[in-house]
Amino acid sequence: LFHILSGNLGHQIEHHAFPDLPSNRYAQIAPRVRELCEKYDIPYVTGPLWRQYASTWGRILRFTLPVR
Repeated sequence: LFHILSGNLGHQIEHHAFPDLPSNRYAQIAPRVRELCEKYDIPYVTGPLWRQYASTWGRILRFTLPVR
């Protein structure tokens, strides 16, 4: 239900890798995309929405601070 209501935001890497693919097929190709990410050492982020949201804000705050 979350994927439907959010426009499949949980499959952003699949969307960017295959922009012409219908969004209802993202879950079907996700395992293959994940394998490719592991093969080429590209981060494939998964987890609960609250954790990803907190991680995003943590990075934003960290990058706004001056480098020491």
